[in-house]
Amino acid sequence: MAHQVIAYTDGASRGNPGPGGYGAVLISGNNRKELSEGFIKTTNNRMELLSVIKVLEILKYPGTLVTIYSDSKYVVDAVEKGWVFGWEKKSFAKKANPDLWKRFLAAYRKHKVKLVWVKGHAGIKENERCDFLATDAALNRATSKDHGFEENSENDAALF
Repeated sequence: MAHQVIAYTDGASRGNPGPGGYGAVLISGNNRKELSEGFIKTTNNRMELLSVIKVLEILKYPGTLVTIYSDSKYVVDAVEKGWVFGWEKKSFAKKANPDLWKRFLAAYRKHKVKLVWVKGHAGIKENERCDFLATDAALNRATSKDHGFEENSENDAALF
């Protein structure tokens, strides 16, 4: 019997870039787990993507059937419309967040994943909870360093 998980994810950034965070809620049967973490300086898109990555990386069993609900068109469309696979073939040339997209693909390929877009701030209980977790992490617990953001920012600045 295949393991099944439903997850909701969200990312937040206060300023873009600025302090940020992600939130996720995982549900499997009667089991429920919440994830969140805050970062000193990052972007909203990085947090949206990282929330999905964290869900996939925490799953214990390869081949888990996981449906992830996200209000991020950036993430959902990149995967469901197949764009990320084209970016990968071109080594993510001129694409934002290549470090996270590579990490995403490594975790994505271990499971059977479907991403579903949901409208944010539309009263969807678990999406609202993720928004709270992400915002709280950004505002009150932004203590981690987003190394990928810092490294890409430093490299970009060195070009000018």
